[in-house]
Amino acid sequence: MKVPFEKLDKAFENRLRLQVMSVLMVNDRYDFNSLKELLDTTDGNLASHLKALEKEEYIMVHKSFIGRKPNTNYQATEKGKIAFKHHLDALEQLIKQQKTK
Repeated sequence: MKVPFEKLDKAFENRLRLQVMSVLMVNDRYDFNSLKELLDTTDGNLASHLKALEKEEYIMVHKSFIGRKPNTNYQATEKGKIAFKHHLDALEQLIKQQKTK
């Protein structure tokens, strides 16, 4: 039986992008600082991975102000949710195939 590696999405190969999408799948929106704290990463590292997900159109960025402070929130798009679910399904299929060997 062929292993479904081609069904895995390269956008989710990185641990941080996988974590970001996991958070956004179960939350309507999440702000930058909360993501940074939750994932224990730096501003630059998080920003670069968020930009990669945004480029794939897997997340949407919402910028606003709370008082005078800028606030950036992220939300998974429908395209991102479907892609992430397909990625998880492919991982599950891969695990099941290995279990039967």
